[in-house]
Amino acid sequence: MMRLQVFLARAGVASRRKAEALIQQGFVRVNGEVARLGQKVGPQDLVEVAGQRVALPERVVLALHKPKGYTTTRFDPHAAKTVYELLPDIPGLHPVGRLDRDSEGLLLLTNDGELTFRLTHPRYGVVKVYRVWTERGTLPEAVCRRLLKGVLLEDGPAQALACRPAPGGALLTLGEGRKREVRRMLKAVGYPVRRLLRVQVGPIRLGDLPPGTWRRLSPEEEKALLRQVGLE
Repeated sequence: MMRLQVFLARAGVASRRKAEALIQQGFVRVNGEVARLGQKVGPQDLVEVAGQRVALPERVVLALHKPKGYTTTRFDPHAAKTVYELLPDIPGLHPVGRLDRDSEGLLLLTNDGELTFRLTHPRYGVVKVYRVWTERGTLPEAVCRRLLKGVLLEDGPAQALACRPAPGGALLTLGEGRKREVRRMLKAVGYPVRRLLRVQVGPIRLGDLPPGTWRRLSPEEEKALLRQVGLE
């Protein structure tokens, strides 16, 4: 059994917040009756939105090695290339968070809206690990300590959870994913990013996946991901 708004998000009808609005506006019925916000449903229940039956699709979670130059969006008239050119045509498939056009590395994609919500919400503590190279080379330990203490950006303070100097740059761990956050943090401490590669999201690692290719998560990886956000 799960809450109706979670069911609708997992089914790809809408985000959880928009699903709640659909329920409150009376567009959703369960077993022929107008649904209530917070109502729970199971496999035996008939769920309809605006008269159309809704069912949970098979959950799909993909790992893509996003190359530089690709935009993390489906439709963008200003983008030369999007990540969807590299992916199979799966209904409802969408990125979990973003990597900016100039960044590379691990991008997770799924057709499960509730999983996306939990993976991107700070409450669930899903960390992201980045290998960065800077225009000034390897980060000194003192700069790492500054990043661990936190720096002030235009949209508020930002703090690394871990920082380790690495040849030409550093290995950084963050607990959130604000727009271009890693680049802005390093610029704030005087080490502009030359190259950025995301190598891990939660328990999922990029590994040796070649640039521009994708793979489906193994059952063990998917189970670990779901366990981390309480969706086992």
